[in-house]
Amino acid sequence: MGRKRLNDDDHSLKERLNPDLVHQLSTKKQQLKNEEKAKQEQEKQRRIKERQRKEANKSFEELLNDSELDWHQFK
Repeated sequence: MGRKRLNDDDHSLKERLNPDLVHQLSTKKQQLKNEEKAKQEQEKQRRIKERQRKEANKSFEELLNDSELDWHQFK
């Protein structure tokens, strides 16, 4: 029992829809993918710039603490 079938034929949704509508939906899908990629790229660039800005504004003490050099070796 369960689900009722609209048609006895096994047609996919794509086959039942108007071809123009299918094309319009696939175009919209591609457009949304491109927008998402662009948004991710912008976010990546923003994080890179923020990291560079933080690095440029570090104090001498922060730079010294981040340094891998051990001043005890040079005493």
